[in-house]
Amino acid sequence: MPTLGAIADDFTGATDLATTLVARGFRTVVAVGPAPLVPSPAGGGEDAVARAVREADAVVVALKSRSAPVAEAVADSLAAWEGLRAAGCARFYFKYCSTFDSTPRGNIGPVTDALLDALGAKGPTVVVPSFPATGRTVAAGLLYVHDELLEHSPMRHHPLTPMRDSDVARLLRPQTRRPVALAALDTVREGPAALRAALAAPELSRALVVVDAVTEEDLGTIAAATADAPLVTGAAGLAVGLRGPRATAGTAGPEPDTARAPAASRPGDPAVILSGSASSATRAQVAHARARLPYRKLDLDALRGDFDAAVADLVAFARSCWEESTERPPLIYAVDDLADLETGAGDTGPEAIPASALVEKTLAACAERLVAAGARRVLVAGGETSGAVVTALSVRALSIGAPIAPGVTWASARSRVDGREHDVDLALKSGNFGSAEIFTEAWSTLV
Repeated sequence: MPTLGAIADDFTGATDLATTLVARGFRTVVAVGPAPLVPSPAGGGEDAVARAVREADAVVVALKSRSAPVAEAVADSLAAWEGLRAAGCARFYFKYCSTFDSTPRGNIGPVTDALLDALGAKGPTVVVPSFPATGRTVAAGLLYVHDELLEHSPMRHHPLTPMRDSDVARLLRPQTRRPVALAALDTVREGPAALRAALAAPELSRALVVVDAVTEEDLGTIAAATADAPLVTGAAGLAVGLRGPRATAGTAGPEPDTARAPAASRPGDPAVILSGSASSATRAQVAHARARLPYRKLDLDALRGDFDAAVADLVAFARSCWEESTERPPLIYAVDDLADLETGAGDTGPEAIPASALVEKTLAACAERLVAAGARRVLVAGGETSGAVVTALSVRALSIGAPIAPGVTWASARSRVDGREHDVDLALKSGNFGSAEIFTEAWSTLV
């Protein structure tokens, strides 16, 4: 039975956190959406998802709530919490992006407030965006991306949640009803007991406390100091400090492969890359792949003119690539330059759909049709795109498999498309994660 329940505000974040938990010795399942995780007494028997949840040590619920309206994000997060609680979880983890992606109204603050209210929590709650393995650190309350302030990083140009302030507390205050405070790095470096004592100060009894962390050792200190907290919030990095029941005695992680799911596909199975991200990291990955793999860029005008015909053309392209060779997965992508996401839409009619929404819709439709046509390995770039693809494939749970890069992993899943079930391997990559070579090299880790 799981004891740790996590709520992730997007699908790539869910697999990111689950990967870290697996490495720390937790047998982990990612459940898709806020649906109930255990059968109701009046319902039928236990299905495969409920069985996987029952056998897990930790469950991560993947939501598509990062950029949703505040009320929707809060409602979905509370529904996910109810499901996790019913499944037996006693500790909870609200996972958001290590670049603290949000709008001025939320959704990080409102969801945290709602979860604390539901838990009836009395003490402070930590806010820990740091994930040093991916270059995200917090010092003096300022968030850095690879030693560059967040406001100076490529995140300032994010099409949905542009981040133009590096002060985490200042970002959070307009989003929450609770006081916001800072626990500085010198306190963290004094060790778990000192940090625990600092967090226990009466003036922090209801506070959200942004905690500095620059190294994985700092994250271990924070995890130890908050071991009894009913709720922690942060990026996947905070899980680096946790220790699961399958961890090997005297070591940080589990015995090899004891917590990892086997691949669902076999070498040589058809594969495809679907990239909807506009991040600078993904654009570099697209450029690298274009020199080595067959590719097709989305034609937004064609999609607005005849969506079904344009999608059919993309599917036919991918299938022709498989017929030629399954060694070079085709790339279907959206963005070379940020200008590609300018809507160019009219005031009315189907052409008015924003470019970002059209990209998600298109790549989700491609995924559905390509899996029906035989794709068994699908690498998706972009959090919103990943959510759209997983939803289109009717995937209900992800079992974490081989890691690809920090924050990126393969996961096996059962998809239901075209009235049939298919076992597939999915890699859901945050737009900001991975080396330039990830689209060409991710396949070598899938054995």
